[in-house]
Amino acid sequence: MMLEYHAGLFGMVAMLLMLLMRLPVAFTMFLVGFFGIAFLNGWNSAWSLLASETFTLASSPELIVIPLFIFMGNIASKSGMSSKLFDAAYAIVGSMRGGLASATILGCGGFAALSGSSVASALTMGKVALTEMDRFDYHKRLSSGVVAAGGTLGILIPPSTGFVIYAILTEQSIGRLFLAGILPGVLLTLLFILIITIICTIDPKYGPSGPETSLSEKMLALRNAAPIFLVVLVTIGGMYAGIFSPVEASAVGAVIVLILALINGSISINNVFEASRDAVVTTATVMLILIAAHLINPFIALSNLPDLVEKILLSFNFGTYGTLILILFIYLILGCFLEGFAMLVLTLPIFFPIIQTLEIDPIWFGVLVVITLEMGLISPPVGINVFIVKSVARDTELADIFRGVLPFWCMMLLCIGILITFPQISLLLPNTMFD
Repeated sequence: MMLEYHAGLFGMVAMLLMLLMRLPVAFTMFLVGFFGIAFLNGWNSAWSLLASETFTLASSPELIVIPLFIFMGNIASKSGMSSKLFDAAYAIVGSMRGGLASATILGCGGFAALSGSSVASALTMGKVALTEMDRFDYHKRLSSGVVAAGGTLGILIPPSTGFVIYAILTEQSIGRLFLAGILPGVLLTLLFILIITIICTIDPKYGPSGPETSLSEKMLALRNAAPIFLVVLVTIGGMYAGIFSPVEASAVGAVIVLILALINGSISINNVFEASRDAVVTTATVMLILIAAHLINPFIALSNLPDLVEKILLSFNFGTYGTLILILFIYLILGCFLEGFAMLVLTLPIFFPIIQTLEIDPIWFGVLVVITLEMGLISPPVGINVFIVKSVARDTELADIFRGVLPFWCMMLLCIGILITFPQISLLLPNTMFD
């Protein structure tokens, strides 16, 4: 037994060190998982798992949602739909104190419902919104922080690649997880807008009020953004009504967005090719991570590490909620150093059995985990969304962007507290659909 424990601990430490050295996530997991299984269970077992898991995952129909939703978001970005979404949000809330920043949050939330990617949301809205906020003399700290934090909504508001990965690793329903992310996504969006309003009310220099727009201008902006609302209504509404499965919804959404872009003449064949290529590359990356994860999971199981960690955590007698908060705290710490997918793959095989032992709802836990992953996207020193915004806002200091995201990081922490106190917020939609 001690040999298995030592092998498991050595493998986890080795993987953590390689990830901190910025080696590719999939390559790192392949190495540790394959050689760990070979050490504990023999070479034949390692080769057999490598072949079987690769084929099983590659032929899994549930994973079709990844390339289709990514393709849908790419087409929406390249066809200018994201700009129209931002214009609609600005027409509605732009006249408020800090309205342009609030419009950016709404735009990020809307684009998240098309792309499912935090990086894509931050990059796309950064290009659209930062120029406008500079034009109205928004404080660099607020404007960059808004874009970096708003982009994180991409992995909470469905379709979410984070939820897909969580569902595959824990064998949960993708549809239930997608629906579970809707109300928390709305809640977090409102909390972001609230903190913007508070900041700009305390110090008006951070974000001035924008010009008033007439009712006709608001209606025109909403009409221009109507195709996006249509796509979201059809895909998310179709899943909630039971008309589509997540796979079918992704296909319907991708086709609708492509048809609308072609009808409007807002996209070229080259743009379609680029969107398709990007979707393929991203999907290949995710698939490699998932295949590697299915090598890591058996290795962790063979090492008996989950049993050891479970005994240690439960021995503290923190109770269900205390243990849950401790696990989320570990995620927050890891999020300062590790990329989100790597965190999921590294921790879920260890923590998920504990969640099952404590009889914590796995869908609710998935929402909480995804929000902690969001916090990692804007936490120093990794904070990938911060670096994405820096690539767009070249004249803004990196330290200012990290300071700018701090209020939004606090709102995420508040959101987690609210969801822990009221789990029904996460579970209402999936339970009404499936029960």
